[in-house]
Amino acid sequence: MTQNGFHVAVVGATGAVGQQMLKTLEERNFPIAKLSLLASSRSAGKTAVYNGEEVIIQEALPEAFEGVDIALFSAGGSISKALAPEAVKRGAVVIDNTSAYRMDENVPLVVPEVNEEDIRNHNGIIANPNCSTIQMVVALKPLHEKYGLNKVIVSTYQAVSGAGAKAIEELKSQSQAILDGKEFTPEIMPCASDEKHYQIAFNAVPQIDKFQENGYTFEEMKMINETKKIMHMPQLEVAATCVRLPVETGHSESVYVELGENVSSLEEIKDLMASSEGVTLQDDPQNQIYPMPAHCVGKNDVFVGRIRRDLDRNNAFHLWIVSDNLLKGAAWNSVQIAESLIKLELLN
Repeated sequence: MTQNGFHVAVVGATGAVGQQMLKTLEERNFPIAKLSLLASSRSAGKTAVYNGEEVIIQEALPEAFEGVDIALFSAGGSISKALAPEAVKRGAVVIDNTSAYRMDENVPLVVPEVNEEDIRNHNGIIANPNCSTIQMVVALKPLHEKYGLNKVIVSTYQAVSGAGAKAIEELKSQSQAILDGKEFTPEIMPCASDEKHYQIAFNAVPQIDKFQENGYTFEEMKMINETKKIMHMPQLEVAATCVRLPVETGHSESVYVELGENVSSLEEIKDLMASSEGVTLQDDPQNQIYPMPAHCVGKNDVFVGRIRRDLDRNNAFHLWIVSDNLLKGAAWNSVQIAESLIKLELLN
């Protein structure tokens, strides 16, 4: 750190999340004395604009982290595994947006509105949770604090931007091909590394990431395990079904929660949500007001609506939760963690 701020590195600066990180750092007026943009050798030498100035992109190599205070990683798990320890060796605090370290018992998994204090336990790396997990736990935290939490069942309706820029292009090209009556060959969805690929345009695909031996996908297991870790509730009952929809940006979730005690009125839950950090309540069914992904794009909050009591259990409720998966689900949460490092005086 210098008097003017911190040396910040963004790894994966050319990707969708990397670009959002740059935009978020700029919007937050983050105290940056020096900015290093790092990417693959293919992108080295290109430029990106930050605060109106062009910054040359460098190849992400171990020596590129010399003097870096904070390194924001969003370039894939294999890159994080290879380079995050190198950045830490050179004195940087790594905020990693991949799944590489999330379930490592020595790495805090942090959503600042939920478990900011866990940042104090870092050993150089802090993990940013999965996008679909983040928005859910922001809404679960106040419920857990006030009433206790016994069970969570979530079904997600996830945007293709969560699978990267190529998935967005595939959605657009397939949609146009269908409208034009032309043939097309799916190449990306539901999982680029799988043998089979399916149409995403005008479709719903009940697979995100690889299937595991237990029949759940890796995405579903991420939501289950990460929720328990973030909330310090290893015994919490959690189940997830994750579905990809032909939406460009903005994840939606239908969440069923069983609370630890009965709640006297629905308004009590709504008031709690309305007063919770990072949450915007949009819940007026009589006037058709509820969260939708098209309206959350570019906004940092988690939007909650359609709150209703379960018809069979007095202590159970249903919520509809929507958020911009590239912002709160990735870039904004990462920058929030960096801001928390400063607030908690954990940077030299």
